[in-house]
Amino acid sequence: MEITMLDLKFIRDNAQEVQKACDLKNKDVNVSEFLSLDENKNKLQHSIDDLKFQQKEAGKNRDVEKAKALKTEIQQLTEEFRTLEQKHKALWDTIPNLIHPDVAIGKDEDENVVVRIEGKKPAFDFTPRDHQELGEMLGILDKKKASVVSGARFFYLFGDLARLQNAVVQFTLESAQDPDVIKSIINEKNLNIDAKPFTLVVPPLIISQDTMQKMGRLHPKDDRYCLEEDNQVLVGSAEHCLGPLHMNETIDEVDLPIRYIAFTAAFRREAGTYGKDSRGILRTHQFEKIEMESFCLPEHGEHEQDLFVGLQEYLLKKLGLHYQVINICTGDMGSMDYRQIDMETWMPGQNKFRETHTSDWMTDYQARRLKTKYKKDDGETGFCHMNDATAFALGRILIALMENNQNEDGSINIPEVLQPYMGGQKIIEKK
Repeated sequence: MEITMLDLKFIRDNAQEVQKACDLKNKDVNVSEFLSLDENKNKLQHSIDDLKFQQKEAGKNRDVEKAKALKTEIQQLTEEFRTLEQKHKALWDTIPNLIHPDVAIGKDEDENVVVRIEGKKPAFDFTPRDHQELGEMLGILDKKKASVVSGARFFYLFGDLARLQNAVVQFTLESAQDPDVIKSIINEKNLNIDAKPFTLVVPPLIISQDTMQKMGRLHPKDDRYCLEEDNQVLVGSAEHCLGPLHMNETIDEVDLPIRYIAFTAAFRREAGTYGKDSRGILRTHQFEKIEMESFCLPEHGEHEQDLFVGLQEYLLKKLGLHYQVINICTGDMGSMDYRQIDMETWMPGQNKFRETHTSDWMTDYQARRLKTKYKKDDGETGFCHMNDATAFALGRILIALMENNQNEDGSINIPEVLQPYMGGQKIIEKK
């Protein structure tokens, strides 16, 4: 199956725009070289087709010698074509998505733009502890035992911290499946999309490497836990197994949008991060995430991302957390993203904001790889627009909840909205 990214005709007709996107996203791609390769590939294909026609005519005329000579020439050109085609596909695969006009122009993460800051930073009359110290004091977090059992960058949660994580999960999943919550966000942001709630999914955590490649998420491969013998890979996020749900399908307009949410474990080798964020549970090899995915018509793609961002903010506000919304600049955004919006939550133990959420609108870029199409009532067909976003990365939000709600004695106040999910418990104390 041919994996496509940007439409080939679009690249041919808009080479300068595509090259600009490559440059702004810091992708070392020469669009002119790709188009030259494309032209040569097509010329070679025409030559092969012409020779096949001549071979057929020679057969009709019972010119055995000519037919034999043509067969040899066709075989040689076919080998050349296959080599050229592989190079063509590989280069095509590196061409990134285009860029939304609202995206900030910048070289790297230092040039991301803070759109707004929400919530109130907590004020302490004592020096706040970080989450690892709090967790160890209360006996609810243990990295030492995990390092013996599994190695570095793993952890155990115990008792009330495990219950707190489950409370966040239940609160989040219920919110996403509540039509009234979705309607309120749509009305608040004046969005022109359907208020259909999210469907809860329990997906597989192992998918084929071929599927991950079609998702555009297999690389960098050294950051994946690959099961080479079985040609499979452990997912690094639930969106890796939600995105392919409608691979090779055409979805009727009446069924769109389709929105999914899943709570899963996620696995990343964190290659290249030795010594970075090694304290606590901010950056680990195994963690839990609640991830959202949607499929919609092209004209609803932008508002669909706005809904995702609105739900992220709704959840953070309900938890009473201080956060900022970030417009990710061109040089820091993902290759497949048309627009990327992140959120960073305040973490007193580090005295700074840290990334807790991301939201990716990929237009039809990813759907082309997956061959996920729509069909309108009038018969029009095309590729769906896809969005994915983090509802919560559980480890990181636990850090924020522990550090922002701590007391001088090391106890942790439980946000009011989570208390019903913990049997009315209001505080986590040492037992």
